[in-house]
Amino acid sequence: MNQGSVLLGLVRRGYRAVFFQNWPLWLGGLLIGIMSVITFAWGRPWGVARGLGNWGDWFFALVGAYSNRPSSPLVTSSSVLTLGLLWGALGSSLLSKQFVLRMASPLELLKGVVGGSLMGVGAAMAGGCNVGGFYSAVSALSFSGLAMMVGLLIGAYLGLRYMSWEGEHLPPQSASAPAEKGREPGFHWLTLEPYIGVILFLGALAAAWVYAQEAYTQAGGLLLCGIGFGIIIQRTRFCFVRAFRDPFMTGAGNMARAMCVSIIISVIGFAALKWTGARGEMVYVPPAFWFGALVGGISFGFGMSLAGGCGSGSVWRAGEGQVKLMVAVVFFALSMSLFKALMNVSDGLTALAGHRVFLPHYLTYKWTLVLLVLVFAVYYLAASWNEETNLFVVKT
Repeated sequence: MNQGSVLLGLVRRGYRAVFFQNWPLWLGGLLIGIMSVITFAWGRPWGVARGLGNWGDWFFALVGAYSNRPSSPLVTSSSVLTLGLLWGALGSSLLSKQFVLRMASPLELLKGVVGGSLMGVGAAMAGGCNVGGFYSAVSALSFSGLAMMVGLLIGAYLGLRYMSWEGEHLPPQSASAPAEKGREPGFHWLTLEPYIGVILFLGALAAAWVYAQEAYTQAGGLLLCGIGFGIIIQRTRFCFVRAFRDPFMTGAGNMARAMCVSIIISVIGFAALKWTGARGEMVYVPPAFWFGALVGGISFGFGMSLAGGCGSGSVWRAGEGQVKLMVAVVFFALSMSLFKALMNVSDGLTALAGHRVFLPHYLTYKWTLVLLVLVFAVYYLAASWNEETNLFVVKT
């Protein structure tokens, strides 16, 4: 056997290990936590809702509903991050031969509409989705992030209760079926997917280079960060919905544990950047404590249960070809834009949402870190304990 064939065999085995096998959840939590800190250090915290909101703003401006045209989605940092997430998930699903258009029943599509709309309203109230309003807000040492966590738990529980009711009272829906992959004899779509995925990732490198040439280096870096998130989440099947729903539905705690590991890493990294002055203390501290974060979290938690995906989960699953989640993403973007516009012209709604609470101003950095690490260590242990006892599993 010559050296070339040996090297080719190693490359093939490495490719299969990376793209044909799901990565462990604990690795996903670890990598997402590290990527979150890198993204914040580079330009801004990771988020999804504001990017989708920008897409909604752009659409309404194009059709004449808004008089002021927003910044282009191609240069707005939040939009570029969300675009990168979709780009990375699509490319990863192609390389792993998992991209296929999956249609859903009319009821599931309706749930995508309602769920996406509720997520958009909740994200507007909380100052972000499960990523921006919860994950990155907690990482930024904001009290509203913890308030949204409580709301997400309540919303996920209510959503699970509804799903239980639906299973008992509505006729079963046919499962979504993948579209046919190549109808012509001899044509095999799966064989082309990896090559298209490679082209997509080469295109991402080219796009980052163009950004740098046009003096948008930060945007180019954020695009690559978003792509990194998309690859990690798609390969690990990382899902915030499961982190909040599974303890009530099946008792499984692996996703909740992965989320806790991830957020503890992110909290420590954000705290270091803020404490050293590398980033401003009030950066990404949403003005949503407490009403906006709590009620927005409930709305978002219920909506993500209906849709079957959170902010990040809906985007990466849309990148895999799930039509229901594509619908959810569209209505998320539109409803977030509309409700945010309503809040901007309503002093009452803005005041009701709440104000900024930066925990170190009250507890110091040391005790804020102690508090947040303790909160997620307790959630980690509670998820593990519930996995053994099924105490919080909803009986159907």
